[in-house]
Amino acid sequence: MGLPMRIGRKLKIAGICGLLMVALCGCRIVGAEVVVNADHMGNEVFKIKDEVCTLPQARVVLTNYQNIYDTMYGIDLWDHAFDNKELEKYVKDLTVSRLAQIMAMDYLAQENEVFLTGEEQAKIKEAAREYYDSLNEAEKDYMQVRQGDIETLYTRYGLANKLYTFLTQGVDDEVSDEEARVMEAEQIFVSDAKKAKEVAQQLKEGNDFLTVANCYNEAAQTEVFFSKNGVGQSMAEVIFSLENGEVSEEIKTEEGSYFVKCINHYDQEKTDNNKSVIFEERRKEAFDDVYQGFLLDLPSEYNERLWDEVKVEVNKDVNTDSFFQVYEKHCTW
Repeated sequence: MGLPMRIGRKLKIAGICGLLMVALCGCRIVGAEVVVNADHMGNEVFKIKDEVCTLPQARVVLTNYQNIYDTMYGIDLWDHAFDNKELEKYVKDLTVSRLAQIMAMDYLAQENEVFLTGEEQAKIKEAAREYYDSLNEAEKDYMQVRQGDIETLYTRYGLANKLYTFLTQGVDDEVSDEEARVMEAEQIFVSDAKKAKEVAQQLKEGNDFLTVANCYNEAAQTEVFFSKNGVGQSMAEVIFSLENGEVSEEIKTEEGSYFVKCINHYDQEKTDNNKSVIFEERRKEAFDDVYQGFLLDLPSEYNERLWDEVKVEVNKDVNTDSFFQVYEKHCTW
């Protein structure tokens, strides 16, 4: 990967909700045989083997994703910033992908004899009651949801999380400082060779790095953090050999050329935080090794026509965004 990873710049709904560090299925339903526009499905958005996801259940997750974005960026994001419906499509695809993934994981849990205990089921009931009681009448009407729908969703999430823990329990959690090292730096990125020569010449003449960056840098930021696991190997070899105050030679990538000045070659706090990121990446790889093969023979049906009719609506009386928070409060194990 040619472009550097900026620590703290990644934004994922899954990360916001803090539920599963696993890959999304994309905007398709899991399984090798997919039947779309299944008219016999009624209010079922999709079906995996014998389990169905109903429209009210999908609306609960969709509405919470929508309102999480509202909380982060403001409601104008929905009214003005995405008139082309890109955000609506993204959130709808995310909803179906995540719910389908979780239902598939529940079947995999059964194969591995992973089940919820009586105590865990009691916590799920308590969580479902708390979340349902937090809804006003407008929200219940908008989502057409009942407490049983919430309990079903929380049960599926709970079992999926328990499976994830079961399949990743043997993953090595030891991550070295060097493997996780994060450095603070300043960068200049230019997209063509002529500008790269000009930058190299100015830096060679001893011009101030930030001054040159202000004139030439095409990247969104000049001050960045690089992690060893967030850049390509060839780039990492160059920038992580720099000491404080050192400036790299031109680093050529497919996108263009980088010049990097090392400000702090070892940021302790961000390195420690990055160890958790690397550990979760290892867990995800271990999980995917089992999960991806399991999907191949898992049949599913997708009522695409029904889901296409669902629109993300801005309603001042529909503000619920605590579905995941309530789950985490009661059901993390």
